[in-house]
Amino acid sequence: APLLLYGYGSYGIPMPASFSTNRLSLVDRGWIYAIAHIRGGSDKGWGWFLAARRMTKKNTFTDFIAAAEHLIGQKYATAGNIVAQGGSAGGMLMGAVNNMRPDLWAGVIGQVPFVDVINTMSDTSLPLTPPEWPEWGNPIEDPEAYDYMFSYSPYDQVKPQAYPAVLATGGLSDPRVTYWEPEKWVAKLRPATTSGKPVLLKINMEAGHGGAAGRFDYLKEVAHDYAFAIWAVDKGWEAA
Repeated sequence: APLLLYGYGSYGIPMPASFSTNRLSLVDRGWIYAIAHIRGGSDKGWGWFLAARRMTKKNTFTDFIAAAEHLIGQKYATAGNIVAQGGSAGGMLMGAVNNMRPDLWAGVIGQVPFVDVINTMSDTSLPLTPPEWPEWGNPIEDPEAYDYMFSYSPYDQVKPQAYPAVLATGGLSDPRVTYWEPEKWVAKLRPATTSGKPVLLKINMEAGHGGAAGRFDYLKEVAHDYAFAIWAVDKGWEAA
């Protein structure tokens, strides 16, 4: 069955399994919905968070890949038939796993994705940059932190390879992840991908970090993302 794998894995925020009527839209179509409880979150205690921050941040990405491989090994999914989804710092996760294992995904959905890590963490004019240094490191004053961040920064690690279909979303008024991060990421991915699969960008001109504020407008955004997931698995662009 096609599978949507959701992940976050930052700031010690857990992602407990919970019921959501939104997910029935996919489940009723025969999909499987899974949440990856990866390091960087605190799903298995505070040490779970500390094991994937600053100089161990890559554990978040390799854990997500391991979760996908486990689901494949248990016959819940097959490689190339999984859509990965995450937002904000989870969007960084999406960018990283997109670079590291593009073969696993039919599609990748990066919602307000924090993908331009080096430039953002070097720009002290942004209000959230200095408070974020304890989480990621300070690339301005610490050369080792700079080198480590550069080694996983999704924007900086884009290279010519066969990427899956990608959907990047942003909000024009987002103060946390500026709209130019998904725009720069898409602009770099499009000439780099060798797969011929689409790399799409959607900027909400009336929203910030949390997306559309109204209940029904929010549901339209959910529907848009899930429609992309179905389209990616069904290779809808081939018929377009």
